[in-house]
Amino acid sequence: MKKFCFFFSALLALTVLPGCTTMDIEYYKNETPELKVEEYFLGETLAWGMFQDRFGKVRNRFKVVMRGRVENDTLILDEQFEYSDGTTSDRLWKLKILPDGHYEGSAGDVIGKAIGKWAGNSFNWKYEMDLAVSGSNWRVSFDDWLYLQEDGTLINIATVSKWGIKLGTLTFVFAKEKGMAEAFRGLKQ
Repeated sequence: MKKFCFFFSALLALTVLPGCTTMDIEYYKNETPELKVEEYFLGETLAWGMFQDRFGKVRNRFKVVMRGRVENDTLILDEQFEYSDGTTSDRLWKLKILPDGHYEGSAGDVIGKAIGKWAGNSFNWKYEMDLAVSGSNWRVSFDDWLYLQEDGTLINIATVSKWGIKLGTLTFVFAKEKGMAEAFRGLKQ
């Protein structure tokens, strides 16, 4: 009976605790500068990133060139990745701009729809994706948060999980070439 109670308690903790960490996008509604992804990602955007496993070890690093355009009420975002091991990949996002700061996104490797919302300087979206891991496909969930900084830098932190268990964290830093030059001007003396 003690083993059953311990097992039940551990299972309950795994299912309840991840829900306790969910942030509310409305917390950021008064933060500036205002982030509208359909404006930020117009034209070319550069990004650097890394994936850290749940223990903090960096497992992969990458660079991304993104080209965005808006057609009708949809942001089309063409991403080209180059990984530290020399491999490349690309992804084409289509984000439908909905009323009240909501978005619906799709991409070739995303399962169903990515659901997003912005408030103030922040954007959050959630989606599932099939990822190739050690020769097999894993269906994982992403909880993606983007935060616009005063100098135009955009920081993205995404929690990657499977069955509610955190596998790791993706961290991106996005910038426009002109914005980067201005952001570092004061430091280059």
